[in-house]
Amino acid sequence: MKVLKFGGTSVGSAQRMREVAELIHAPQERRIVVLSAMSGTTNTLVGIAELLRTEDVAAATARIEIMRQDYLMVARELLPDAALAAAASKDLDTVFHTLFDLTRQPLSASGERVILAQGELLSTCLFHHYLTGVLHRDAVLLPALEFMRLDHNDEPDADYIREHLQTQLAQHEGRPLFVTQGYICRNAHGKTDNLKRGGSDYSASLIGAAADATEIQIWTDIDGLHNNDPRVVEGTYPIRELSFDEAAELAYFGAKILHPSSILPAAKHGIPVRLLNTMQPEAPGTLISSQTGSEPIKAVAAKDGLVAINIKSSRMLLAHGFLRSVFEVFERHRTSIDMITTSEVAVSLTIDDATHLPQILEELRGFGTVTVDRDQTIICLVGNLIQETNGAARLVFDSLADVPLRMISYGGSPNNISLLVHSSDKVRTLKALNAGLFQRASPPSPLSQREGGLALNK
Repeated sequence: MKVLKFGGTSVGSAQRMREVAELIHAPQERRIVVLSAMSGTTNTLVGIAELLRTEDVAAATARIEIMRQDYLMVARELLPDAALAAAASKDLDTVFHTLFDLTRQPLSASGERVILAQGELLSTCLFHHYLTGVLHRDAVLLPALEFMRLDHNDEPDADYIREHLQTQLAQHEGRPLFVTQGYICRNAHGKTDNLKRGGSDYSASLIGAAADATEIQIWTDIDGLHNNDPRVVEGTYPIRELSFDEAAELAYFGAKILHPSSILPAAKHGIPVRLLNTMQPEAPGTLISSQTGSEPIKAVAAKDGLVAINIKSSRMLLAHGFLRSVFEVFERHRTSIDMITTSEVAVSLTIDDATHLPQILEELRGFGTVTVDRDQTIICLVGNLIQETNGAARLVFDSLADVPLRMISYGGSPNNISLLVHSSDKVRTLKALNAGLFQRASPPSPLSQREGGLALNK
């Protein structure tokens, strides 16, 4: 069993859906296909919810009708047979009736979550009709709301998901292909909800773990996870292999292709994850597994929007429990710390959520002098950085000889060096690291990557 997830761009039009249908075709292998909403749909649904929140019912209703007509047009393009298009249109209208019904009552938090869930229901409806009606493939539409659930802490209920997914699959023993929705689920009270962090990628990983999959594939519009940010740095290239820990570090510190939560279930069960490109399916992409290569530094990522806080206090000197007291302040205000460094009389740390910053600072001033620096960026370097590896740190700091560094964190993880710079220095830092670390040697060629065993099994 393999799990294949396709993002919104991958299923963003009738033609894209046709291409995805060919990518997933593997008659001799059971597959679960997880779909996001078609590109642009979730943004439209968010806009509809915002209109209803401001009680602009007429505008919300009009936008739903425009969206409905757009989907009916896609159905006619995807399903040229009039009878097939009519059947699909009837199923699509069931979804749109749900949206229209929600305009007739004040919008609640529960109602907003129902609105946001409709995009995945629409995309899977169209895709399933195409597979079964046009291609005559034996495909089962699995409703994610029947097996995806959160617990009372709003975390995925892994035991429930496994039990109910296995029950669903057992009802279709011998069937080769399943289609289901990413992102959406029910909460502990049985109400429609969503996974928030990681969205459909998270769904794919959870489903892969629950189905005991041999591999999880995440198909997007980029050919794997790159060694640097291709939006601001020229000459980046996809990384062939990453360990789960390396991928999690990169995702947490800014690699946009992957959310840090999304691979946790796969990592727990040791299921390899491939990042692949729908637009270039022959590209080898990136393989994430329990294995890692020998390269000391594989990739760089950047996370913006950080606030740096420095607490200086003579009470720290030889004091027991000082750091615990500081951390408890952040715990009380449910604010995570990204990076931390200490000296004998000071501690510096960063946060990415400043919602409770005024209250946090008020409490911290009870410990000593507190200063704050805004507009900070963490630069994360990831690789096989075990202490026995010589020279990696020197290459980093030689590359950044002209960049002012606010904080440095090294040694807490065998996979990570973290640097804090002002956000105005982010781009030149990324470019300097690219020149100093990656342009010293030629990147692996696509041919050598394919020879390395990453050819697709289609």
